[in-house]
Amino acid sequence: MRKHRPKIKTVNWILGIISVIVFVFVLFPPFMLFLTSIKTNLDALRFPPVWIFQPVFTNYGEIFHLVPFARNLTNSLIVATVSTLVALLVGSMAAYGLTRFRFRRAKDLSFWILSIRMTPPVAAVIPIFILLRNLRLLDTQLSLIIAYCTFNIPFAVWLLRSFFQEIPREIEESALVDGCSSFATFFRIALPLVAPGMAATGIFTFIFSWNEFLFALIMTGTRAQTVPVVLTGFIRETGIMWSHMAAAGVLAMAPMILFTALVQKNLVKGLTMGAIK
Repeated sequence: MRKHRPKIKTVNWILGIISVIVFVFVLFPPFMLFLTSIKTNLDALRFPPVWIFQPVFTNYGEIFHLVPFARNLTNSLIVATVSTLVALLVGSMAAYGLTRFRFRRAKDLSFWILSIRMTPPVAAVIPIFILLRNLRLLDTQLSLIIAYCTFNIPFAVWLLRSFFQEIPREIEESALVDGCSSFATFFRIALPLVAPGMAATGIFTFIFSWNEFLFALIMTGTRAQTVPVVLTGFIRETGIMWSHMAAAGVLAMAPMILFTALVQKNLVKGLTMGAIK
């Protein structure tokens, strides 16, 4: 046993060094983004980059005057939140139905749902654009919510399906014997048991909706623009306003970091659920 201790210690050191390298590699882009956001445009354009400079925080206030950033932030928050909630509600019910009820072509239906998620967004954007134009929904928050639900619901169904499969059927059968209806069994028994999976799915769908650019660019004009679209507003004919763009990027990251921190506990459980039996 003692002969293996130096070897284990060496492996731990190597793993620790690799962890530090990965940690630095992951955090370097947001760190540079923050540094750029507190530089003047002159310092931001210097090459090689300057590391010692006089920080300025006026960029954070000026972006609200240069573009309607508060309205764009509100649009992103509403669209991402509503599309995530709809995807979780509809996706969990569909996933539960596919897992617990037997009917013909159930496997084909599951694959068909997944195939929608495989569709490249660029192939679907024109048909959805024409459909929403005929419904007079362009440049509204509702148009983006519908478009994002088209991709988020299949993803939620496919992900939550595996979580429902982990729940023993005996627990739900006991609830049915005690007089619970199928809906009550779903909402009061099954849904709380897959809460970690719901958290993980919710984070992924929220991140997708928050960062999505193609649909937001094509289906919005001025009223329903989201944050990813308005970031392009800092590209002017006179040049790119790097400091202001970086400040807007830092503010755009804040809601996602806050949301992830709030559900972090359930997220870890959700990502590891089913890994150990």
